[in-house]
Amino acid sequence: MELKQDEKNILLDIVKKTIASRVNGKEAPKFKVDSEILKEKRGAFVTIKKHDRLRGCIGYIKAVKPLWETVQEMAVAAAFHDPRFPALKPEELPGLSFEVSVLSPLKRVEEINEIQLGKHGLYIVRGYNSGLLLPQVAVEHNLDRESFLRETCYKAGLPPDAWKDRETEIYVFSADYFSDAA
Repeated sequence: MELKQDEKNILLDIVKKTIASRVNGKEAPKFKVDSEILKEKRGAFVTIKKHDRLRGCIGYIKAVKPLWETVQEMAVAAAFHDPRFPALKPEELPGLSFEVSVLSPLKRVEEINEIQLGKHGLYIVRGYNSGLLLPQVAVEHNLDRESFLRETCYKAGLPPDAWKDRETEIYVFSADYFSDAA
């Protein structure tokens, strides 16, 4: 189910206020959420960008908590626990933009032609390795289907052509994503 604009605004507000509080050493604020959709358990990612460059991105692939709680928790994780980046500092706040991606359930695909660029994100699993790329990544980086598969394998720590192996599971999902960027 697609979110209404006011629900998107609430989630972005949760991200901004939570990160601003935590970066300044305070507890995350408490929120009262009335929207039934925001109370549904959903997977979601929070992406932080600094001058249009990735600065943090973490999320839950599967639904484990109410959406608004997931977004609040992932905002903290993206800001302070993404292993690719140092923890955010207060002086960085003015140059940041935030994006939220609310995920649909995963669907396993058997044929790569089922993957629709710009609509589907990828989640690739083989053994203990797994990697995910959100739908917007293919568009932002102008990837074709095979490049998108290779990049997801790379993210999973697998060889770039691992997607061709029958032992590799390929899942697609869609995402309702939105940001505060102008």
